[in-house]
Amino acid sequence: MYKTIIFDVDGTLIDTEKAVLGSLQKMLKEDYGKQMPLEELTFVLGIPGSSSLPQLGIGDINHANERWNHFMKDFFQEIKVFDGMKEVLGTLEDRDLVLGIVTSKTNQEIIDDFEPFGLSGFMTHTVSADDTEKHKPNPDPLLKFLEISGADPKTAIYIGDTVYDYECARDAGIDFGLALWGCKNPEGISATYNFEKPRDIIRILG
Repeated sequence: MYKTIIFDVDGTLIDTEKAVLGSLQKMLKEDYGKQMPLEELTFVLGIPGSSSLPQLGIGDINHANERWNHFMKDFFQEIKVFDGMKEVLGTLEDRDLVLGIVTSKTNQEIIDDFEPFGLSGFMTHTVSADDTEKHKPNPDPLLKFLEISGADPKTAIYIGDTVYDYECARDAGIDFGLALWGCKNPEGISATYNFEKPRDIIRILG
């Protein structure tokens, strides 16, 4: 039985795809004169800007990340909590399970894009992109979580929506649950569990 449930944020707890891609598209056009269709930017989902921006030919990563976050504010109305997620977190908390997040967001992005939705109070521990030198799909973020929480990897599961999340969990030696409600490319992801909707987490893990 699992005692610790660790969540990714974007595409798992909150739906940020339109905001992330729209703000990046706008930043690239206004700051760099690059006009790119949204479908060519989807590779950025699930990894930090420090990993994705160089693939777009951008050198000044810190400045570009600041500008990306600036434009995210224009798309904030596009972000929402996935249906049923808050109720699921409440039920898991009531059953004395330890909840936490491992995300590619920076600490500031968590404050700006995640905390306003009222889910932070469910989380006992948080690992952001600022907490490790290496990021997903490297296992270091999850290993850091296990270190700070004292969780047993045998009784922990990571729930996310991308192949980066799966590879991170696999190489950290913990089970993986695929959040199909946010996953765009489930092919080739050998998850321990496939969750069609947030409520399935209760059915299988609760």
